[in-house]
Amino acid sequence: MAQPLALIAAGGTGGHMFPAQALAEQLLAQGWRVTLSTDDRGARYAGGFPQAVQRSIVPAATTARGGIAGKLAAPLKIAAGVLAARAGFRRDRPAVVIGFGGYPTIPALSAALVGGLPRMIHEQNGVMGRVNRIFARRVDRVACGTWPTSLPGGVAGIHTGNPVRAAVLARAAAPYAPPGQGLLHLLVIGGSQGARVLSDLVPAALAALPPDLRARLRVSHQARDEDGARVTDAYRTSGITAEVQPFFADVPERLDRAQLVISRSGASSIADITVIGRPAILIPYAAATGDHQTANARALAEAGAALVHPESALDAAVLTRDIRAILTTPAHATAMAAAALSLGRPDAARRLYDLVTEIAR
Repeated sequence: MAQPLALIAAGGTGGHMFPAQALAEQLLAQGWRVTLSTDDRGARYAGGFPQAVQRSIVPAATTARGGIAGKLAAPLKIAAGVLAARAGFRRDRPAVVIGFGGYPTIPALSAALVGGLPRMIHEQNGVMGRVNRIFARRVDRVACGTWPTSLPGGVAGIHTGNPVRAAVLARAAAPYAPPGQGLLHLLVIGGSQGARVLSDLVPAALAALPPDLRARLRVSHQARDEDGARVTDAYRTSGITAEVQPFFADVPERLDRAQLVISRSGASSIADITVIGRPAILIPYAAATGDHQTANARALAEAGAALVHPESALDAAVLTRDIRAILTTPAHATAMAAAALSLGRPDAARRLYDLVTEIAR
């Protein structure tokens, strides 16, 4: 019997691609063939997918951004993508199509809808994104990574959690080393491209800590290329040992040894933080669609796993206060880590896989 094919469609950001990668790993382990459908931008984020995953690059576009010419051309580009996806389905018919959000998922999900193929979507955030909202009533299952998720009326979601990559699962529930008299590891992450507000505030906040704390800090700070030099200089000036990079390929390892994480509240970042179980200070991205990053952070705040600050209400002094409170109170830091771990869903990929097999023919 031929191996069944699952077609995974995902947009070109880490928030969409990481959970898609986790499901792909699960499907391959269970004997499925997997194809990733994305656009040119998404292909640049697909380096972490297993080599066995086939890539299908289809035209995709959005009418929400770009100039007049771009908006007018978008429907034609989307139509071309749908035709390309349908042609691909005729050559190798998927048993199921799974969309993870983002405009590059439109061609595959549209072709699956027209062709009557089993299909489902996975929404990572606490507020459903535009494309998933379009398809929510036109799929067989709606899986939700953050719970509760704001869904369109009449749509029932299933809470699976957000799948995490194998490298994160390998460190699930890793023992937490509470802050003591030794080195203090901080991880600063702001999504796949860093976050300017973190590059502005975190070095200043750490510089205001007492000298004995500063001397023991070991900071891993993800910063945009254009911010890297000034962030590095800021840490050097304040005598703090820091590694500043635009992207860390070994985030799971750095999370494992971290006493504290300072982060945006993207769905994948929160999934990693909770599966491994680390205290966090979260600064939701203010311009996120539907303010979904605030929704993502809510459960952690309510459980006592994270301190959450809106960008508009945060300054370096507040951040200094919170960092110092966590790093000088081991019992509090340990309780936060345990609360984070209690929210983790290390079996999310398996839950999602079970839904895939439920609807696949």
